[in-house]
Amino acid sequence: MSAHLPILQVVVPLLAAPFCLFLKRGRAAWGLAVLASWAALAIALALLGQVMQEGVLSYAIGDWAPPIGIEYRVDVVNAWVLVIVSGIGAVVAPYAMASIEREVEAGRIPLFYAAYLLCLSGLLGITITGDMFNVFVFLEISSLSAYALIALGQARRALTSAFRYLIMGSVGATFIVIGIGLLYVMTGSLNMADLAQLLPEVWDSRTVKVAYGFLAVGFCLKLALFPLHLWLPNAYTYAPSAVTAFMASTATKVAVYMLLRFFLTVFGAPFSFDVMALDRVLLPLALVAIASMSLVAIFQVNVKRLLAYSSVAQIGYMILGLSFATVTGLTATLLHLFNHALMKGALFMAMGCVMYRIGSVHINAMAGLGRRMPWTMAAFVAGGLSLVGVPLTVGFVSKWYLILGALERGWWPVAILVLLTSLLALVYIWRVVEAAYFRDFPGDESTREAPWTLLGPTWALVALNLYFGIDAGRTVEIARQAAEVLMAGIGP
Repeated sequence: MSAHLPILQVVVPLLAAPFCLFLKRGRAAWGLAVLASWAALAIALALLGQVMQEGVLSYAIGDWAPPIGIEYRVDVVNAWVLVIVSGIGAVVAPYAMASIEREVEAGRIPLFYAAYLLCLSGLLGITITGDMFNVFVFLEISSLSAYALIALGQARRALTSAFRYLIMGSVGATFIVIGIGLLYVMTGSLNMADLAQLLPEVWDSRTVKVAYGFLAVGFCLKLALFPLHLWLPNAYTYAPSAVTAFMASTATKVAVYMLLRFFLTVFGAPFSFDVMALDRVLLPLALVAIASMSLVAIFQVNVKRLLAYSSVAQIGYMILGLSFATVTGLTATLLHLFNHALMKGALFMAMGCVMYRIGSVHINAMAGLGRRMPWTMAAFVAGGLSLVGVPLTVGFVSKWYLILGALERGWWPVAILVLLTSLLALVYIWRVVEAAYFRDFPGDESTREAPWTLLGPTWALVALNLYFGIDAGRTVEIARQAAEVLMAGIGP
C-alpha cells in the first residue's frame, strides 16, 4: 500500500466528493468529508516521512514510464506543501459542520462538501504531480470548485465575488496554459523533471522567455500578488466562514508553490535570477504589497475584509523571501507558507465563531465580545499576536528569517520595512481587540460562547501557532532542505 500513497493522496478525496452528493444528508456528507480529509493528512505525513528518509519518490501512473507517461513526483518541497494543504483541510472539515449548517441552506450542504473535497483534491493534485498539463487540469478542478464554494455565501454579493474570481481566475489559467503550450512546442515534453534537462538547450529562445512571462502573470494572478489581487478581498469577505478559512490557508500557498516549482525547478534558479532577473521584478512588488495592503487593512470595518487585505500583505512577505535569491530568503518563504496557514486559519475560524453567534463580523458589532465570547476572542488575540510576529509564535519565526535574509544581502532598509509593517499589523489587530475588550456590549444579553465544535478546531490551530513558535527546529529544518533543493546551482 505504501508504494501507492502518491496516487491515493489525490484519489481518496476525489472519489469521496461524488459520494457526498449521493448521501443527500448534510451530517452524513460531513462525516465522509472528515474521514477523507483526515486520510489525506495521514497520507501526506507518511509521504513526508518517506521523502525525508529515502529521498525523491516517483510514481508512474498506469506503469507508463516518464517522461512518456504521467508521473507523480514527491520531494521535500511538495511533501511540505502537501502537509500544509491536507493539514488545514483536516482541521477545517470538523469545523465546517456547525458553521455551514448556520450559513448555507440545508439542501445545499451535501453540495458544499462535494465541492470542498474537489477543491482539496485539486490543490493536492497540483502539488504532487510532476506533469505540467496535469497542473493545469488540477488547477481547473480546484478553481471551479472554489467558485462554487464562494457562491454559497449568504450575502448576494457572494455571487458577484465568485463571478469576479471566475473571470480573473480564468484569465490566470489561460496565461498558464499558454505558457505550458509554448514550452511543449519548444521541448516536446510535459514532464517537469524532463523539462529541467531540456530547457537549458533552448534558454536563448524568445519563445521560452515569452512562456516564462505568461506563466509569471498567471501564477501572480492566482497567488494574488499586488496589483493582481483584486479578486481576493471580496472572495474572502463574502464566502462562508469555513470556506474563507480553508482558502486563505491553502489556495494562495499552492499558487506560491506553483511559482517556485516552475521557476526554480523547471526553468532553474540560475535562469530565473541571472537571465530573467526574477528577483528584481518581484522585490518592488512585494515591498509595495506589504506596505500598501497593511495600510488598507487598517481602515476596514469588516474584519473578514481586514484579514483579506492582510493576506495580500502576507503574500508579499512570501514573495519578498523569494526575491532575496538566497537559501535563507527562500527558507523564510517556505516557513511562512506553513506559518501563515496556521495563523490566518485560526483568525478566520475565530471570525466564523463570531458569525455563528451574532451574524456579523463588523468591528462595531463585536463591541464587548471579549466578555461574552472569551474563548473565541482569546483565539483571535493569539492569532493576531502571531500575525504581528510576537516572540513565541510562528509569525516571529517567519519574520526572523526574513530579516536574516535581508541582512544577509546587506538590505538594511528592507529589514526595517519588515519591522515597521509588523507595527501596522499591530494597529489593525488592535482595532478589533479594542472593540472586543474596551467597549460595552450593545447586543442581546443572552449571547454566549460559540460551541466547542467550532472552538475545538480553532484552538487546535492556535495551539500549533504557539507550539511551532516555541519549538521551530523541525519546521526550519524541513524548510531549509526544501530551499536548498529549489536553489540548486545558486549557492547560499
